[in-house]
Amino acid sequence: MGVTVTNYIEAYYTGDAARMEQALHPHYLKHRIHRNRPMREQTGQELVQAVRNGGGTDLPQAQRTEKVTVLDVAGDVASAKLVTPGWVDYMTLSKVNGDWKILSVVQRIDD
Repeated sequence: MGVTVTNYIEAYYTGDAARMEQALHPHYLKHRIHRNRPMREQTGQELVQAVRNGGGTDLPQAQRTEKVTVLDVAGDVASAKLVTPGWVDYMTLSKVNGDWKILSVVQRIDD
């Protein structure tokens, strides 16, 4: 499962839309929470398109770091935490045909 989360963030950093798409569940949805802005939602299709358009490729190499922590696994459902220099993602993952896919993300963005 940690590999799926690593693929997700590394796809974002490198602009690899195909790799991102492989990490996402068909019903993926992200809620982006900023400190001083309204909450925004992002679908899997929107995220893949953003990655296709460059994603996080404009981030300096020093900011392309991540720490992945598996929080819990219960059968075919799991939760994980992804920490980067600019945000924290709390993720729910689900197994699809034996592979872990990211179903939902709540992202806290450091403004």
